[in-house]
This record gives sequence, C-alpha cells and structure tokens, in this order.
Amino acid sequence: MTTLDLPRSVVLALWLAQDGVDRAAMARAVQVDDEPHTVRATVDGSEHVDGPLSLLLDVCGPGQRDVAALVPAPGDASGAPPAVSAAATTAGEALLVRSELACVAAVPGVERFGSDLEPGHLVTWDVHGVADWRTAVLGAAGSLSDAERALRQGLIDATEALVRLDVARWRPDAAEQIAGLRDLDLPAWRLPDGIDGRRVRVLASAARLRGIVALATQDDGGAVNLWQADQRSTALREVDRVARRAMAAAATSIGP
Repeated sequence: MTTLDLPRSVVLALWLAQDGVDRAAMARAVQVDDEPHTVRATVDGSEHVDGPLSLLLDVCGPGQRDVAALVPAPGDASGAPPAVSAAATTAGEALLVRSELACVAAVPGVERFGSDLEPGHLVTWDVHGVADWRTAVLGAAGSLSDAERALRQGLIDATEALVRLDVARWRPDAAEQIAGLRDLDLPAWRLPDGIDGRRVRVLASAARLRGIVALATQDDGGAVNLWQADQRSTALREVDRVARRAMAAAATSIGP
C-alpha cells in the first residue's frame, strides 16, 4: 500500500458536489485502474439507460446538487434509502444525489477478474429514483465536527485494542504495515480542485483507521481462543463504524 484508499462512492460524491465538473478528470479519479465504469439508470420505473460514468451528471441535470456517500455495513445501513439499503450494504457503499431534476441513489456493482497479482474490476452503477434522503443521512452521519471528535477517540480505541490484543506479537507483518499507514496520504489527483482541507483531513484519518482495522482483522491466527477473537472483533468493529461514518460526513454536501 503506497497511498490511502477511499470507496468509489466517496470519491464520486466529492466530484459531483463541485460546480463545472471536469467529466474526464472525474472518471479517472473514480475509476483508477478499473475498466471504464458503466451507469445503468432506471427511468420512469422501467426504461433503462446505459452510459459512461458521466451519465450521472446528465441524469441529475445542471445546477446545484446535494450529494452524499454512504459506507454501510451489516447492521448499520447508515441512512440508506429503503429501496437500495440491501444493495448498498452488500456493496459496502452508495452514492446519493438530489437536484432540481432528480433524486437518486447509485450503488456500484463490482465484478472482479484476473489474478491476485493483476486484478481487474468491472463496475456498473445501478441508479434508481428514491425519496428525499437528506434528513436520514444527516442524522446517521452527523457533522464534520462530530466526525473529527469521533476519529480522535477512534484512534485511541484502536491503539488500545491493538496493544491489548498484542497484534505486534502474533502478526508482526501487520504491525509493520499498520505503523506505515501513518505516513500515507490520499492521492491528490483523485480529489477535485478546491476541496475543503478539513474534509481531506477527515477522509485521510478515516481511511487510516479503516486500514488499521482491515490489517488487524485479516485472520484470527494469533487469537488464543474464541473469546479473544471475539474481543478483538468487537473492539475493531466499533472503530470501523466510526471511520465509516466520518467518511460519510466528509463526503456529504447539502446546501441551505
């Protein structure tokens, strides 16, 4: 790992919140090494319109857009509209957009191909009309200030959990990688110009916490018994929840 990673929906939400979106730059930032993404939009309940990632801009139309990204997990739908809650939880992410023209949810379906050394991904965004999602999302994600406070505590909790469970002893490779996360940043080219620095700091902190959780929960090889494994899982699951909600807060832009 040489840079911090973000869910595709989070990156896309950051770009769609900007005025005058550069479609080519947005596609590069979201797709990275994926094959070109496809959007499948359901229009008027039945008709399907397929197109490139920039089709989302056409579906939502010009003008101001309220945008949010969700990073749900089983048992925590994170304010996802009921129509896409199950799909968003399965995908682990979703994009929400509201404009004068449309109010939609987009969930990426990812098909992996290739080998572990040279993986590839085919991504299709399923777009559906939904009811106004703003109140539910704001209630679930909270404010950016809330996210900053929760992340500070989440880092303390994660450090205490790793020390208590002695990750350095039973997974020295993971311990080294976790330490290395402190020096990683978000790739600037994936972020739109003019993005607020506070959002970037929150996203980077949340990405580091999620990286810690992913590395520390890869296997239970160092757990002496099921109780110890459960204790580790419970502690780090809460840290991941804090990080996921912080990402959502940083990627949510709702006008007055």
